[in-house]
Amino acid sequence: MPDSAPLSDLRVLDLSRGIAGAFCTKLFAQFGGDVITLEPLSGHPLRRNGPFAADRPHRETGAMWLYLGAGKRSATLDIAARTGQSLFQRMVEEANLIVEDYPPGMIDELGLGFDALRRIVRRIVLVSVTPFGQDGPCAGWKATNLTSFASGGQMSLTGDPDREPLVAGGQQAEYQAGLQAFAAAAVAAFNADALEVPQHIDISAQECMASALELYLPWWAYLKRDISKRRGNVLSAMVGVFPAKEGHIGLHIMPRNWPRFAKAISRPELVEDVRFKDARSRLQNNDELEAIVYEWASREDPREAYQTAGAVRAPIAFVHTIQDLFESEQLRSRDVYQRVAHPEAGEITLPGPPFRMSEVERPARASLLGEHNEELYCDEMGLSRRDLARLRAARVV
Repeated sequence: MPDSAPLSDLRVLDLSRGIAGAFCTKLFAQFGGDVITLEPLSGHPLRRNGPFAADRPHRETGAMWLYLGAGKRSATLDIAARTGQSLFQRMVEEANLIVEDYPPGMIDELGLGFDALRRIVRRIVLVSVTPFGQDGPCAGWKATNLTSFASGGQMSLTGDPDREPLVAGGQQAEYQAGLQAFAAAAVAAFNADALEVPQHIDISAQECMASALELYLPWWAYLKRDISKRRGNVLSAMVGVFPAKEGHIGLHIMPRNWPRFAKAISRPELVEDVRFKDARSRLQNNDELEAIVYEWASREDPREAYQTAGAVRAPIAFVHTIQDLFESEQLRSRDVYQRVAHPEAGEITLPGPPFRMSEVERPARASLLGEHNEELYCDEMGLSRRDLARLRAARVV
């Protein structure tokens, strides 16, 4: 990564073991930061997450690690050992940011808490990512992505009204926590450099989810009205996701879009229909209009409907599958998918970051376990090769 990369002057020490911390530091690495992942001797836990290349479990070829570990250096270190803690404190002298996701209080028990770190480097930034934050009655509780999604209120919005709440696919609570951690850490690092103000950033996955509830929390806070009732895929005839011939079609038809929508579904006569003459009439006759939309969608190929709608500027889209995204002409034209060569996994395809900066090169691969031990401990910290061999024998690195 060139020196002109936006974050090239930052060194980040990554002690995290989960997705949120790994995604936070991945973004630092993506935009030029020197990220050193300090892994346990057995390897980062995410290395054990499949799927694996050729369906053979291997600590170097798990898809999640190949993605989240990209662009970082890897060194092994037993942070619980006294010698390991001493080595880490020496690393802190050259660091700007430290990211960890231990249970609250654990990093203090190791003698590496915020107060101890800022005695080493006045301008240090410590990022702590946990399910519920560093204090409060739930601070020490464990959580999964599902429970964070639920405790942050997001699940109350998803699903059919007469069924159980649903969790979104993937690990969205973890990734959102990681994204917020990155944003907060980048701001804090700038502030620390400009004003010499150290920061301890406290990221709660629950709060990250709750803060993204849009109007739902304010409505309750100000009016004591709960507008979060689950309504399934269809809110009205004009707003919803409808089953198509193969797949689904999404609509969000505002009043000004009504004539274009009628044209897109080849029913221009609906514009003159007194039942649907204005937004109020369409709402009053929603059941009849909904039946028309359901019948239209059931006959349509979603991709063809999307093309037809685009030609008349009607807000209709098809629900993209993962295959659709991978084959998307738009995404491919912007090089969202990037090919990376890896010594164990071979050539792989990785999705790019959620935003772009002009002075950023293509991403590097994920490091092998402990690949940079000699570079870090000997070339940069001044240990001899014999010292490193002793540390290996003692199971410190």
